[in-house]
Order: sequence, then structure tokens, then C-alpha cells
Amino acid sequence: MEPSDRILELPDLRDRTGVFRDRAHAGRVLAGMLEEFRDSDALVLAIPAGGVPVGAALARELNLELDVAVVSKITLPWNTEAGYGAVAFDGSVDLNDRLVASAGLSSQEIERGIEQTREKVRRRIGELRGERPLPDVSGRTVIVVDDGLASGYTMMVAARAVRSAGAERVIVATPTAHENSIGRVADGLDAIYCANLRGGHSFAVAAAYQRWHDVSLDEVKRALAELPGE
Repeated sequence: MEPSDRILELPDLRDRTGVFRDRAHAGRVLAGMLEEFRDSDALVLAIPAGGVPVGAALARELNLELDVAVVSKITLPWNTEAGYGAVAFDGSVDLNDRLVASAGLSSQEIERGIEQTREKVRRRIGELRGERPLPDVSGRTVIVVDDGLASGYTMMVAARAVRSAGAERVIVATPTAHENSIGRVADGLDAIYCANLRGGHSFAVAAAYQRWHDVSLDEVKRALAELPGE
């Protein structure tokens, strides 16, 4: 199956902006696309922070178990908004070789960035999970959720980690994504659901939402506490 055959979208929302009231609304829209998983053994793994309100709404609507997949991008020393790789919850690392080369990073800078990001991931897992072990995904369908895909790199790393953990099916669900990024992410997945697929030279995840804010750690904890699996 070609990657494009695994991408499911809502054609009426193609290339539109402001289509979701907020992340919770986006999660409910996605739930409508994933109706086949209602009341199943599928596990929703949301990427903190912004993916959690989306995943929580989806899990609540479909009566699915919710948990988190902590992933963090490895950022440039001089620009904490730009990433050249990512670290997943299992400690696995993936680097964007093209960006590493263009940034001119030394091996020492790369190793330092990886270790700092691994520590950040360990700390965030502790904050959100405490001593609770990660759920067993062996033989299960896992739906990995974020609030949008710009480059899609952190989602790729998260999906690979879930697959490595033994998931039988790995599905990505995202309210919005750029068509180039979703094509890269789809490779190796069983399916990817994206309500609002967009093209063009510029792309911002926030443009798909009428109301947008940075999701706090407390908001993430509340969402996790209110759903099945806790």
C-alpha cells in the first residue's frame, strides 16, 4: 500500500483555516473520523502538551483509554523553537541529517543536545506519570494524537517508538497538517487521519483554530485524570 492510500482526510475542510473552535472541538471532529474504534481495546496516546486536549476529547467521545506519549524535539543551541531531531519516551533518538548538516553542529553540540532532551523527556514523564509504568501496547491498536503536524518530525519519532514497543497497529490522528509533512509521517503507519489537510508555502498549526493557547502542565494533568485509564 502506498503512503497516500493510508491518509484519510475530510475533503470539505481541505486548505481551510479557522475550522476548529479549539482543541477539544478538533478532537471531537477526529472522533467522527475514527468511529470504527468506539468501545474497542484501542489506546489513545496523546503527545503533550497540545495533543492532550485533542486526545482527551477523542478518547472521551469514543470511550477509549487515554495515556501520553512524551516526545520532545532537540533544539538548536541558539534557537529553542527550531529542532533538528527528537527524543521519544523510550529514549530513542532520531536526527534530521539534512538540518544537522545545514546547521553546522559539532558532534559535541549534538551529543549535548541529545542528553539535555533525554533529561527533559525523563522529567516530563515523571511529572505526568509518576511511578506508573507505561501501558502495555503489545498486540494493541495505538492511536497517536497531536494538535497538528508542521514538520511532522516529533510524530514520526513517537510512532516509531510505539511500533518498537510492540503495537500491532499504529495510527496517527491529527486535526491539521501540511500535505508534505503528512506524506512523510504516513510511511510506516497503518493509517493517518487528518481532518484539515493544507498545502502552500507557509503553514501554522494555530491557523486551524479559532482559539489557541499554550497548554499548561496542569491542564494536561486534569485531562488525564478525567478519562478512562486513570
